Amino acid sequence: MTEDDDPTDEIADIEARIEALAEEAERSRKFILASKAAIAGGVVLLLVAMLGLFGTGVTSALGSIALLLGGIVSLGSNVSTLRQTEAFISTAEARRSALIGEIDLRVVRDAPVKLM
Repeated sequence: MTEDDDPTDEIADIEARIEALAEEAERSRKFILASKAAIAGGVVLLLVAMLGLFGTGVTSALGSIALLLGGIVSLGSNVSTLRQTEAFISTAEARRSALIGEIDLRVVRDAPVKLM
């Protein structure tokens, strides 16, 4: 194997990309959680407004509907982003595995044992 055929640099680049994608996936998960909280808050506020508790009026009902719809839109967007990111991670991991499989590894025998 020549220096040009050495895939270690490409493997390192792929691992960096996988790490960046994992961070992006984690951000999407956080936004999904926040979206679910916004939906729940919108539902609770809408129920409070509909039942007339705490002297709420039309403005709070409209605000709760906006919160509910915003949460739904944000949830849908972030779920699709998370799915795409996970698909990219899977593709990158498959490519990394293929590159590692191409490396001509050799077994090291009779290596000295290090005593601690």
